[in-house]
Amino acid sequence: MGVESRRRWPDPATVAVARRSGRGRRRGGRNIAAPPQRRRGRAAARKGRRRRGARGQWGAGGCARAVRAVGSGRRERVRREATGDMFRCRMAAAAAGGLVCALRPLSPAPRGRAAAVLQCHHLRCPSRSLTSSGVPGKAGSNLLLYLIVGGTVTGTGAYVYKTLRENKERFTSRVTTVTKRSQENESSPSDTDAASQGTAAPGARPEVPSHVPFLLIGGGTAAFAAARSIRARDPGARVLIVSEDPALPYMRPPLSKELWFSDDPNVTETLRFKQWNGKERSIYFQPPSFYVPVRDLPFVENGGVAVLCGKKVVHMDVRGNIVKLSDGTQISYDKCLIATGGTPRNLSAIERAGKDVQQRLTLFRKIEDFKCLEKISREVKSVTIIGGGFLGSELACALGRRAQTRGLEVIQLFPESGNMGKVLPEYLSNWTTEKVRKEGVNVMPNAVVKSVSVCGNRLMIKLKDGRKVETDHIVAAVGLEPNVELAKSAGLEVDSDFGGFRVNAELQARSNIWVAGDAACFYDIKLGRRRVEHHDHAVVSGRLAGENMTGAAKPYWHQSMFWSDLGPNVGYEAIGLVDSSLPTVGVFAKATAKDTPKSATEQSGTGIRSESETEAEASEVHVSPSFSPTPQVPKQGEDYGKGVIFYLRDKVVVGIVLWNIFNRMPIARKIIKDGEEHDDLNEVAKLFNIHED
Repeated sequence: MGVESRRRWPDPATVAVARRSGRGRRRGGRNIAAPPQRRRGRAAARKGRRRRGARGQWGAGGCARAVRAVGSGRRERVRREATGDMFRCRMAAAAAGGLVCALRPLSPAPRGRAAAVLQCHHLRCPSRSLTSSGVPGKAGSNLLLYLIVGGTVTGTGAYVYKTLRENKERFTSRVTTVTKRSQENESSPSDTDAASQGTAAPGARPEVPSHVPFLLIGGGTAAFAAARSIRARDPGARVLIVSEDPALPYMRPPLSKELWFSDDPNVTETLRFKQWNGKERSIYFQPPSFYVPVRDLPFVENGGVAVLCGKKVVHMDVRGNIVKLSDGTQISYDKCLIATGGTPRNLSAIERAGKDVQQRLTLFRKIEDFKCLEKISREVKSVTIIGGGFLGSELACALGRRAQTRGLEVIQLFPESGNMGKVLPEYLSNWTTEKVRKEGVNVMPNAVVKSVSVCGNRLMIKLKDGRKVETDHIVAAVGLEPNVELAKSAGLEVDSDFGGFRVNAELQARSNIWVAGDAACFYDIKLGRRRVEHHDHAVVSGRLAGENMTGAAKPYWHQSMFWSDLGPNVGYEAIGLVDSSLPTVGVFAKATAKDTPKSATEQSGTGIRSESETEAEASEVHVSPSFSPTPQVPKQGEDYGKGVIFYLRDKVVVGIVLWNIFNRMPIARKIIKDGEEHDDLNEVAKLFNIHED
């Protein structure tokens, strides 16, 4: 509250004494005891002023009210000024108190005269005798304003200092990084210009780039299909393939098929072969000129594909997006594909035999294995092939034909009752076994290897049933083990039932890691989780993984096919689950001259049949009664010229084998995709036109 100046009037006794003495006493600038003459003169003057004021602006009778109003207005104005002054002082005190609290951690507590600066007389208890030290709104208000402004500036400075101190390390780090980059750019302007033009000095480039946008681990069919797919969707992409194989990406099927039927004595050097249709081609997907040198990959203008041969990825850091090679080199990547394929299995009996036996063993998989076996077949007298599946049967037929002209003994032994006994029904497997024997192969079914040893200059193979086989060289074709060594360092999941890296429908193992080919264990929407070891699957899965690495986000729905040829006159194509343990229904007919692998390649123009029909699918399959004659199933011992074998699970077709029927895979793929029950599979077989002459 403000303090109001009140005028004290003297009591009557004091006034009487003053009148008697004849002198006046001033109080508040007014003579209260003047002589009567002076008082009468002054009273008359005041009366005249009141009359003039009443006549001029107040009217009659308004003089007294005006005088009272003037006096009360002056008092009210004084009171308001004092109240406002106190309000400003208290607000300043509050601000100063808050400032003191804020600055207390940064400075020692004020003492003595320094603390008195923040005090004001308006904050004391009100008193009637209290008067302001200065005129309201003048010197006192300026002091408070100085205090407020000074406190605000001090607090702001303290806040800025505290913020800079907390962010000092981050600020210094950023400045250092920017300075370092600027110095690097200034120190090598020529390298930057040359890199933009693709003509940087080769001597200044490392042998292996430290970073690549797309890294493909593995140099097989799946990796090459992915690289080609990435480049198709992103023409400027830079793709690096790291391959343990010393050769550029190549096709594996001809290693056990067409290359063995070549008449070129230098086939092991040229690696060119004639297809069944007579056309010649190379085993390599592309010539060396197609690829970019590894050291030039980061600098080429339009990107490209580079292959780092003879290097193996031994460690993978999926969090840091870095891989480590066998020689210690590290490469970072943006997106990565694992297409490591698999390693040929070996028999435990052979592994226990020792080095002498290992030196006479071939695990057939790569170009070097083909070259080695081709040379051995010219030098030794006997070769034994262990395994009755696709690879073992194909090699047996290939070497058997050579045996007829060179006197080479070819032996094939396997635990099943017939060739491809795990795939074909028993009656067709037995027929195939006789076909292989006609090629000059000594087929020994129901043979289980017990031990292998060296006897003189030859190998002695002992079977569990007591039989013994002497030979000079052994070829093991007993399956494939997927390469999943990177799963441990990368933390990727391996399927316990089928092996291989478990991936989702888009072939992803992690957000920026894909898997394709033999090493991928994927989920088939029709047949469940699977792992496929065939050329067609490598092509399709690699292509899809490459598309998804560039943002396609496509699911893997494809039903891959595979094929096998037992020479130029007998071959088959298959799709889906083809397991001899499933119920099967076979529909056969007489074969013609057009029903051979040779005729099929003449029509398609390629020996790799999956290249022409890998994703084709019939638009509609309609099974209805037909006036065409029903195919007749050959009797036991008759020639299974051509036919269709349906594999059933819960009365639904889950697999199909086309025996000497070619270029009909789209129809088979559509039947499996529909997943319908069929009352009469003879009618379904008519869709493949097996009755036509």
